[in-house]
Amino acid sequence: MTAEGKSTIASITALASVIAASTCCLPLGLFVAAAGTAGASAYLQTARVWLMPVSLVLLGVAFHQAYARRNQCTRRSTWSKAVLWISAAVVLAMFLFPQWVAITLAKLVRS
Repeated sequence: MTAEGKSTIASITALASVIAASTCCLPLGLFVAAAGTAGASAYLQTARVWLMPVSLVLLGVAFHQAYARRNQCTRRSTWSKAVLWISAAVVLAMFLFPQWVAITLAKLVRS
């Protein structure tokens, strides 16, 4: 196993241990997370005008790195291309239908 693979596994296990350790105080954690999300959404709504073009530029850079740079030594994996296309679809949905996405996410959280 490579050093990069070991690092990824270590990160995943660290995240799992944090989740497992926080189960004893989960109701308090959910309340704090909800309050933090509400505050962050109020701030991010004002920054939306700047975040939209930044996300488009970053997606453009990602597509350029994935498809336009064909003479590179490393080949992009199918997994990384799938994640790129899924993130592009999510960003496009957030641009075109922000209210619908918000309602859908609220219904998913409630159920």
